[in-house]
Amino acid sequence: MVPASVGFQCPECVREGQASVRAPRRGSGLQAVGRRWGAVTLSLIAVNVAMFLVTAISAGILGVSPVDNYLSPVFGALSQVPFLVDTGQWWRLFTAAFLHIGPVHLVLNMLALLVFGSELERQLGRWRFLAVYLLSALGGATAIQVLGEPGGAVAGASTAIYGLLGALGVLMLVRRQDIRGLVALLAINVFISFLPGVSLLGHLGGLVAGAVTAGVLVLTRRRPAMQVAGLILVAVVLLVLCVSASSVAVVGL
Repeated sequence: MVPASVGFQCPECVREGQASVRAPRRGSGLQAVGRRWGAVTLSLIAVNVAMFLVTAISAGILGVSPVDNYLSPVFGALSQVPFLVDTGQWWRLFTAAFLHIGPVHLVLNMLALLVFGSELERQLGRWRFLAVYLLSALGGATAIQVLGEPGGAVAGASTAIYGLLGALGVLMLVRRQDIRGLVALLAINVFISFLPGVSLLGHLGGLVAGAVTAGVLVLTRRRPAMQVAGLILVAVVLLVLCVSASSVAVVGL
C-alpha cells in the first residue's frame, strides 16, 4: 500500500491516477510574449522596425548617416506625396504608414502601438484589431490626400495609432467607462500635432477613421457578415474620397 493524504492507496490505483493526469503544456517564450502583447501588435511593430532598417541601410549605402533614413531612395519611393499619388502611385497611401523619420520617431510610435495596440487587440480580437489599424492608417492618408499640401512628403504610423485611440474611446463609451484620462491624452497629442513637421491632418483623419471603424464593429457585433460588409464600406468610402481628390487635382493641372 502507498500512503496518501487520507489513508492508503494500492500501487495499481496510484499508477492509474497518474496516467489519467495530463502534463501541463508549456508554450515557447515567443508564444507567451504573443499572448501577453498580441501577435498582430508585435507583427506590426516588427514590420515597422524592419522598414526603418531597410531605409537606414539604404541611406548608409549612399554615404548618408543611417539616422537620416528619410534621405533614402526607398523612403522617397514609399512615403505619401499627394501629387505623386494623384499620378497613379497608389501604394504610397499604405506604405507611408510603415515609415518613420529617424529612430526617435520610430521608438515613440512603437511604444504607443505596444501599449494601445495590445489592449485593443485583446478586446477586439486579431482580425478586427488589424482592420481598425489599417483603416485608421488609410483614414489619415485620405485626409492628407484631400486637404494636404500636394508636394509635401508624409510618413509615420501616427495616423494608425491615433485611430487606435479613437477606437478605444468608442469602446470605453459603449461600456460606460471613465474616458477623462483618454480625452486628456488626446488633447495633449492634438496640441503636439500643431508643431512644425507634424501632420495634424493625418492624426485627425486617423482618429476619425478609427472611431468610425470601432463604431461599425460595435453596431454589428452580433452579425459577423454585417461587420465585414461595414468594414468594406468604410474602406470604399475612404478610397472614393482619395480618387475624387485625385480627379480634382488632375483637372487642376
